[in-house]
Amino acid sequence: MLYKRSSALFQEAQQVIPGGVNSPVRAFKAVGGTPIFAEKAKGAYLYDADGNKLLDYINSWGPMILGHAHPKVVDAVVEMAQKGTSFGMPTEIETEIAALAVSMVPNIEKIRFVNSGTEACMSAVRLARGFTGKDKIIKFAGCYHGHSDSFLIQAGSGAVTFGTPNSPGVTQGTAKDTLLAMYNDINNVAKIIAENKNEIACIIIEPVAGNMGCIPPAEGFLQALRKLCDDNNILLVFDEVMTGFRLAKGGVQELYGVDADIVTFGKVIGGGLPVGAFAAREEIMNHLAPLGPVYQAGTLSGNPLAMAAGLAMLTELNQNAEIFDSLAQKTEYLHKGLSKVMIENNVAHTINRVGSMISIHFSETPVTDFETAANANGENFKTFFHGMLREGIYIAPSAFETWFLCDALTYKDLDKTIDAAATVAKQLK
Repeated sequence: MLYKRSSALFQEAQQVIPGGVNSPVRAFKAVGGTPIFAEKAKGAYLYDADGNKLLDYINSWGPMILGHAHPKVVDAVVEMAQKGTSFGMPTEIETEIAALAVSMVPNIEKIRFVNSGTEACMSAVRLARGFTGKDKIIKFAGCYHGHSDSFLIQAGSGAVTFGTPNSPGVTQGTAKDTLLAMYNDINNVAKIIAENKNEIACIIIEPVAGNMGCIPPAEGFLQALRKLCDDNNILLVFDEVMTGFRLAKGGVQELYGVDADIVTFGKVIGGGLPVGAFAAREEIMNHLAPLGPVYQAGTLSGNPLAMAAGLAMLTELNQNAEIFDSLAQKTEYLHKGLSKVMIENNVAHTINRVGSMISIHFSETPVTDFETAANANGENFKTFFHGMLREGIYIAPSAFETWFLCDALTYKDLDKTIDAAATVAKQLK
């Protein structure tokens, strides 16, 4: 494939945008080469600036669960845009999507919309601190909750990919209030709590990790976290920016039967437009201004275009819950196919998946946390990424990112992906 136009566009972008991108992982630093510039997308495919057609497993990092440019979502946005793009005032559609989200997700009674997953997680932690009157939080190595200062303490995904897991600009004062735990290690969490008795406001976690590749929670891990939080007056915050409305109608809480105190959302809830949200039971949410003392605001929060897209998306998922089973079955089919071709070519690998999230790690041992993810064969991943790209398959340009499947994928598309992997596997060590 030729990428002359993308290369030229990247050169132009670097003159006026730091690194030529507006989010670091897009720069291909982890895999080398020149980023691909998108031109358009439809269904399971995207088309780049050079006219190449690529089968897409990024899906805008998750929100395109129905596929790109889904007619119901596009129509909703166009209809709303004709009425206006932003008002800075309450609108009826905000209440409609809020009521629908609350009805779909267990254990939440009120929800507030913001503009990004970062903003949602930042606000959730502020709310947890305000509600409990405590300052410290626990996060997990490799989990990424956006680029708010509190979270850039050994973050996953883009921070690791870019080589700056502890970003300059994050103060020591902020860092001291963020306690770092090991994912899937409940004894480590219990030890941290014991060492910081009555100081921890919340534990925030990606209940299914997606920012060190896809890593599921170990059996009983989330349940044990819930008990630790109950026993120590700590709020449990599920970052479901990736998993919310993707793994099930009610997200991870429904899938694993574990209640969180606060849940953050993004991606799917905006139908692909910039949206985030955080939700909890009424007692907690009523601590927010204007009802309570915890301040949070945003001029574009509840933007009507984003609300229209999100309402169309959630309505479709709510009315067609079989989508979740269908996606899980397709992901299982892909898992088996990828594993088969890797075994046939003697390539050391492990594959993790939950629902429609999946990752292949070039590791001889199971990948259960940040350390085991980081120990996988990075050179094999680079070869695999570029090999798949040559075959017309676009996966995330980082070993620390999960793949996302969309409902528009057919089994013919999956077979194409498996055949491509069979070709590329011959080049791997």
